[in-house]
Amino acid sequence: MTTFDDRENAFENKFAHDEEMKFRAEARRNKLLGLWAAELLGKTGDDADAYAKEVVKADFEEAGHEDVVRKVAGDLGDIADADTIRGKMNELLKIAKDQLMKEA
Repeated sequence: MTTFDDRENAFENKFAHDEEMKFRAEARRNKLLGLWAAELLGKTGDDADAYAKEVVKADFEEAGHEDVVRKVAGDLGDIADADTIRGKMNELLKIAKDQLMKEA
């Protein structure tokens, strides 16, 4: 292999790793969001965990995170509006990334 091939492989590997970490961070954020919303809904234990899984699954409906916002906003009703949920998502993404870095 040439140096160019080595660099190309390194860039491809880095890109794949970065995309995997982004996916994992967003999934973790959605789980944390689900647990936050479950608490607001009065869910605890297994019910809270099951709800968090529903929120994670909601992210696979369409590209972007608006599907998650819609689900949680619909479930929370007057408890929290979409802007509050988006703000919480931004806050939780930072926490999710920190958690993943500590696990690595």
